[in-house]
Amino acid sequence: MTVKRVTATPEAIELIEELKEKHGPLMFHQSGGCCDGSSPMCYAQGEFLVGDSDICLGEIGETPFYMSKVQYEYWKHTQIIIDVVPGRGGMFSLEGPEGKRFLTRSKVFTKDEQAQLNQTM
Repeated sequence: MTVKRVTATPEAIELIEELKEKHGPLMFHQSGGCCDGSSPMCYAQGEFLVGDSDICLGEIGETPFYMSKVQYEYWKHTQIIIDVVPGRGGMFSLEGPEGKRFLTRSKVFTKDEQAQLNQTM
């Protein structure tokens, strides 16, 4: 089984699919803690500009997931797991009106998982 840097719960995938139906292709960027704290932010693709200071960690629900390279240095030893909980999301994130919010959970990679990831870099 291939180890992924970012993954999502079935509930998160379901919400992503609902949002795609309403807004078209999406993208995620892990907020670095400014206005909305540190949370996964969901945007219509192209509404948030990524640059040289961002890295794509993979896809969830066929949707790219980005994080700043600086922030990634703190998270690189963990798998990021995007989940959904009741409540209001970030004020700029598309799920806000749905009464749900995306939430970042994580787990530390095992030595074997980290070795597999190191081979693919």
